[in-house]
Amino acid sequence: QVTLVESGGGLVQAGGSLRLSCAISGRTDYVAAMAWFRQSAGKEREFVSGISYNGGYTDVAESVKGRFFVSRDNAKNEAYLEMDILKPEDTDVYYCAGDARAYPTQSEEGYTTWGQGTQVTVSS
Repeated sequence: QVTLVESGGGLVQAGGSLRLSCAISGRTDYVAAMAWFRQSAGKEREFVSGISYNGGYTDVAESVKGRFFVSRDNAKNEAYLEMDILKPEDTDVYYCAGDARAYPTQSEEGYTTWGQGTQVTVSS
């Protein structure tokens, strides 16, 4: 089995920053591409950003382009999402996801392993 655990969420004022982490444990070879999604109650899960296994390719949703940055450290089995200039509309539960494929997709169906989520709340 492989487990993904997010951390780093919390309450921040608009314009502030947060850094989310995703720790990968167990069968780490089950996850190559990594991605971040977010979801509010009653809404569909939304792609935020993704990164290839070697970190050489990244993808970012238009809604967060220029503000959110994805990275990873395979030696530590961790992935990260740096969130800057946060807006109230960024308030969501954020999830990390992984898949055996080397490159990320924007579809949630492209991922086989998910974390439990971490709450990000941005106040105005």
